[in-house]
Amino acid sequence: MSQVKLHLSGQKKPTEATLQSNNKIEVNGATYSQNDLQLDAPIDGTIYGVILNYKGALEELGSQMYEAPHKQPPQAPILYIKPANTMNAPNRAVPMPSGETQLEVGASIGIVIGKTACKVTESDAMEYVQGYTIANDISIPHESVYRPAVKYKARDGFCPIGPWVVEKESIKNPDDFKLQVYVNDELRQENSTMNLVRSIPKLIQDITEFMTLNEGDLLLTGVPENAPLVKAGDHVKISVKGIGVLENIIKHESDWMLGGVSNETSSSRI
Repeated sequence: MSQVKLHLSGQKKPTEATLQSNNKIEVNGATYSQNDLQLDAPIDGTIYGVILNYKGALEELGSQMYEAPHKQPPQAPILYIKPANTMNAPNRAVPMPSGETQLEVGASIGIVIGKTACKVTESDAMEYVQGYTIANDISIPHESVYRPAVKYKARDGFCPIGPWVVEKESIKNPDDFKLQVYVNDELRQENSTMNLVRSIPKLIQDITEFMTLNEGDLLLTGVPENAPLVKAGDHVKISVKGIGVLENIIKHESDWMLGGVSNETSSSRI
């Protein structure tokens, strides 16, 4: 069993719960399936993304890494912000912007910062972690070498997060989270945090060398290579053993309302 914190829709404060081995969730002494609960995103801090932090994603660039103006692989984490407008919740719709026909799925482990972190050493980094969640760092497909484009990554609803935050003490090995991405129940992508360029402690060290991370912030570990492309009507499921499942559906922007629930049966029983 794992200790988690979740955010029941409409409540101001997170709720402590227990994730059972059969993926049922115990809340206030009662047991539910995930679809019994209507959940909001479990964090409210700043969301930081990192590109090219999977070895395969870096290798995909090939010779482009050595072209002007950079002429070498990145020497530090390449960060971007997913602003507040991108935050979305489990089982909510993700909008397909007008004029677009595809979106890129961005399966990522989210590190929830537990206390102010500034100039943290790699050996001490895990002391600053509260727990872990799943994020779908959605993008409009585009070419970008070292320069994440706000226009393509910061659209409304482009960062579903959840379903909850698993406390770090419940995770035996955060260096081997196994991610699986399903589109319409078809397995489309698999990877592991074993393949990160910078491990979780190393990433925290390198980022806090030049900027402070605050309690409640969410640091995404990166998106693996071969990210699936999806279209309106597709159902996306990101599964991470030890954390849970994050599900969303893609809808045309004209049919989408921020906060709309993609699965009408997922109404909270609490």
